[in-house]
Amino acid sequence: MTFEVRGLEDGQWDDWFDRTDRVFGGSAPPEERARLKAVAEVDRSIAAWDGDEIVGSAGAYSFRMSVPGGALVPTAGVTCVSVQPTHRRRGVLTSMMRAQLDDVRGRGEALAVLTASEPEIYGRFGYGVTSKQLGVNIDTTRVRLTPPAGVDDVTLRFVGLEEGLELCEAVYARVVAARPGMLARQPGWARTPLVDPPSQRAGASERLCVLAQVEGEVRGYARYAVKLDSTAGGPDGVVLVRDVDAVDPVTYAALWRYLFGIDLTSRISSYNRPADDPLLHLVSDVRRCLVSTKEGLFARLVEVGAALEARTYTTPVDVVLEVADSFCPWNEGRWRLTGDPKGAVCVRTADPADLALSVRELGAAYLGGVSLSALAGAGRVRELRDGALREAAVAFGSDVAPWLAHGF
Repeated sequence: MTFEVRGLEDGQWDDWFDRTDRVFGGSAPPEERARLKAVAEVDRSIAAWDGDEIVGSAGAYSFRMSVPGGALVPTAGVTCVSVQPTHRRRGVLTSMMRAQLDDVRGRGEALAVLTASEPEIYGRFGYGVTSKQLGVNIDTTRVRLTPPAGVDDVTLRFVGLEEGLELCEAVYARVVAARPGMLARQPGWARTPLVDPPSQRAGASERLCVLAQVEGEVRGYARYAVKLDSTAGGPDGVVLVRDVDAVDPVTYAALWRYLFGIDLTSRISSYNRPADDPLLHLVSDVRRCLVSTKEGLFARLVEVGAALEARTYTTPVDVVLEVADSFCPWNEGRWRLTGDPKGAVCVRTADPADLALSVRELGAAYLGGVSLSALAGAGRVRELRDGALREAAVAFGSDVAPWLAHGF
């Protein structure tokens, strides 16, 4: 079987998306399709062609992602990766990943990230799981909040999704740099949380928005929907939380207190919160919050030196890394990383290696949420100099867990 991988031309995106959507079950509603088309970067969309038929797809967005230290680093957001079931196990995916990473490197982006429907696929291309997302399903009849002092000074008001968009985005922009893995909103992306197709609500209300203010200043917001239900014992509705962001702990707690108290509901459900969400320390009984975790963001260092220089390190570090990267061989070899909380330098070296690992492990540890020591415990990082593992593991850490607030 022969195929050709090449970029899209004008007018081919709709056919490309049709084929991609078919692989994912053909479930994209018209509203979501329109949003994706509005933010699509056609010049970063590639396809595998079998004659005149599209049999594979891969796209990318030009993002800026927060990394430890607060810098917003140019990052390729990989999306819409698919292979038609008629063309599996023919090298289609490998060829598209090859073409895409070459293009990312050519654009000067040191990082690529993605979310995965099937997480086992991307490790062989150098992507490591670098963040987790927390899910909660809280019994609000049996779990109470203990908010900090000052929550009564926070006022709340309803606002339409469109009307509140600019104010919510201003809050979001203030919190991006504080947590690795968050994406600065590129043009068009602010509307992502507003897409709320009736066909996808499964009986819930339309999405609602509440702003939190202190002395007239908007300091936080929550977006959510309510799905009403009842049992023989009375109302049993659920609050479906989409977003909660705030610039300070008091406002954050006030928003959750509001969500806990919505009439005719007895549960709160949210599928994507940070792994270290302060909510877990506000509740009286974590067990009844039914906490779950799963992989969130996958990261790939496309240029090892530039990527490691783009972030800072919690403690001084001077370590030589022996990096294996068969898929992007320009990364292979030894790199000396010297860094601290103010900055870093990472250059080629002939010095003896202190740690040996693959680029996949570097991607996992890059945002500070996965410990190099934990990876070593799994046999995926080897310590070649006594003490080097602890030194590097501490330096690579982050004071807050990395988190991707929304998919792409």
